Amino acid sequence: MDYEESKYGQKAEENFLKGYNCTQAVVLAFADLHGMDGKLAARLSSSFGGGMGRLREVCGAVSGMFLVAGMLYGYEEPGDAQGKKEHYARIQQLAKAYEAENGSIVCRELLGLDKKRDEPVPEERTKEYYKKRPCGKLIRMAAAILEQYIKDHPLEA
Repeated sequence: MDYEESKYGQKAEENFLKGYNCTQAVVLAFADLHGMDGKLAARLSSSFGGGMGRLREVCGAVSGMFLVAGMLYGYEEPGDAQGKKEHYARIQQLAKAYEAENGSIVCRELLGLDKKRDEPVPEERTKEYYKKRPCGKLIRMAAAILEQYIKDHPLEA
């Protein structure tokens, strides 16, 4: 898929440019599919930006993909071993697709940071911030990967 052509990728990147964190940007882009109230979706996904609260672990865009995949395809029953197996395979497939494009799913590696954790205070969103960060592109790509997955695995009515 051409990431530039992705409807959801464009929405996700626009959300990021509005000030949402990486996870929120992806989750909110798919609101028409998961149907969750925007405020609740933003709150639910607010902890995952900056690689989990700026701990620089799993990329927030990837976490957003996983959250949306869970809302759309996840299992509900604790004893559903088959559902869990299928869903974890789905999550690994999405992670593999993202990693194939970027070399990692880890925030600090994607940003080229050498320290494991960051201060909890987010950087101010300025033109310079957006110029030096690949986050907009990564968010667009994560949403596009999920969009393609959904096209290839239509949701049940």
